[in-house]
Amino acid sequence: MEAYLRSFALFFALFNPFLMSIYLLDLIRGLPTPTFARVLIRGSLISACVFTLFAWGGEAFFRDYLQVRFASFQIFGGIVFLLIGLRYVFSGAHAIESMRDNPTAMAGSIAMPIMIGPGTVSAAVVIGTRLPLPGAAAVIVGTLVLTVAILVAMKIAHDKLKERHAAITDRYIDLVGRMSALLIGTIAIDMIVTGLESTGFMG
Repeated sequence: MEAYLRSFALFFALFNPFLMSIYLLDLIRGLPTPTFARVLIRGSLISACVFTLFAWGGEAFFRDYLQVRFASFQIFGGIVFLLIGLRYVFSGAHAIESMRDNPTAMAGSIAMPIMIGPGTVSAAVVIGTRLPLPGAAAVIVGTLVLTVAILVAMKIAHDKLKERHAAITDRYIDLVGRMSALLIGTIAIDMIVTGLESTGFMG
């Protein structure tokens, strides 16, 4: 049971629905709750399949099947997150506004790179080494269900608050979104540096 609790804590800490809500600010503001929930569930289903695959295959998936080093994935993921951070800095909550027209496309965009990233994929690999595959899949699915539930609850609370304090809420969302870009960019740079160190480009 301790291994299950540790695995759940690791995965939930990386997902952090409170921080993820900042990544999804434009969707929270621009979509009705039922549509937001459907898009989030679809993205979570995509993520659950990918995480279960990595929990089953581990680092051997990169080495034997993709024939690439895991460090390369870290570098690429860092670049993607860096681009997200830059878009938030310059565009604020409108950073991914173009995705709103197609809910199917939004589901894929939420899954990758917001949910599926170097950190969460690495955690899936670790969970796969700690637990048998059915147990690892249960932890992954349970964490995603809890994350989706919290995000939908935050969306509902946001809509109710916005009706009463629209101007203040909009300013707060824009400010927090731009400030979060600093954290996103910092994490992205750290991913890139870690990947470069693993490949030997940096001492």
